[in-house]
Amino acid sequence: MSELLRLACRPRTLRTSACIALAVGSVLNLINLGDRLLGTMPIEWGRVLLNFLVPFCVASASAALNAWERDRE
Repeated sequence: MSELLRLACRPRTLRTSACIALAVGSVLNLINLGDRLLGTMPIEWGRVLLNFLVPFCVASASAALNAWERDRE
């Protein structure tokens, strides 16, 4: 488990995951909260954050598992 965490926290992985989270999170926010972001309703900042955090975690975990599998071969 610590090996996966080390792989997920590599600078290249973090940079790539952040770019993916920015792109996917923006689309998710427009889909899920578009009426709030573009209208007059109050914005739920927790949901905005989660729409960026989930793709970041998925991308980081995927990259770490992929690197771990490559290292095992």
